[in-house]
Amino acid sequence: MHHNTIDINKKRIGYGHAPYVIAEAGVNHNGKLHIAKRMIIAAKKAGADAVKFQTFKANEVTIAHNQMAKYQQINTRAQYNQLTLLKKLELKNDFYPSLLKLSHRIGITFLSTPHGGFNSIDLLKQYNIPAFKFGSGDLTNLPVLTYAAKFGKPMIISTGMATLNEVKSAIRVISKTGNKSIIVLHATTNYPCPSSEVNLNAMVTMIKKLFVPIGYSDHTLGIHTPLMAATLGACMIEKHVTLDRNMSGPDHKASATFSELKQLCYQLSLVPVILGKSEKSPNESELKMLSKVRKSIVSLREIQKGERFTLNNITIKRPATGIAPKHFEKLLSKTAKKKISADRPLTANDYE
Repeated sequence: MHHNTIDINKKRIGYGHAPYVIAEAGVNHNGKLHIAKRMIIAAKKAGADAVKFQTFKANEVTIAHNQMAKYQQINTRAQYNQLTLLKKLELKNDFYPSLLKLSHRIGITFLSTPHGGFNSIDLLKQYNIPAFKFGSGDLTNLPVLTYAAKFGKPMIISTGMATLNEVKSAIRVISKTGNKSIIVLHATTNYPCPSSEVNLNAMVTMIKKLFVPIGYSDHTLGIHTPLMAATLGACMIEKHVTLDRNMSGPDHKASATFSELKQLCYQLSLVPVILGKSEKSPNESELKMLSKVRKSIVSLREIQKGERFTLNNITIKRPATGIAPKHFEKLLSKTAKKKISADRPLTANDYE
């Protein structure tokens, strides 16, 4: 395929490589440092390549009188507006040094989505976060994408709610800055996302039409959908995770547990192994089996010299050490050159 590969912290992302897995902790730390730390450790243990949080100040994301989204209302069982909700979910500025230190120590990449525009980007830049990941809500926020792209780090953009043309516009403005490290994630902005709204074929369309690596950001329940996405070519998988689905907060209900994430990471690592090579040809191990399992022409009973071959004295059985089955019709018009014992594969010297 005509797509480049991209490195994040020396891990290669692109077609033919095992999918890069982002454990999306999001706001599921509920604003608490100790929960955020536990999530980083759990993500590493599960086998994820990166753990991702969200960077924002509530008042930089939304105006004061913006209602909560429907899923936020249902999942928080509350009626406060987005601003009040988001305030409780901020990742505080003074958390960053210890979260980064922990991530570095255990060997997992720390990422965060700058939801609060320019200021959030500046904060992440200051901590030298290795890539910028933007949520679907910022796909059309071209000024912010341009601003972040100028730092030259890989740009990962989610495309929920988007048309192909909107995705192309986002790629165009990022490329214009000279930044060519772009990863586009197919997504559906609905939590949890029903199977009927996943549209993995739309991801396949992006793989064909966009000249950048394509991944999939998953909001479905369970792990089969991201596995299917990887099989279809997704080279990055993002999955929402929580330590406990019953915690209070908008995203816990639609998130995977870390044991599900572990299972997913393991299964995803097998995808390129199972896909294997493109050419249809036997493996070494099969070549050893071939003569035992395939068949050849065999004598059914003792055949006298000069006797004509018929359905009564020859048949087709294992092994494949004699004349190939494709010559059976031809052999029926021949006669035995010599006496042939019962139940043995026939060879070229047996007939004339």
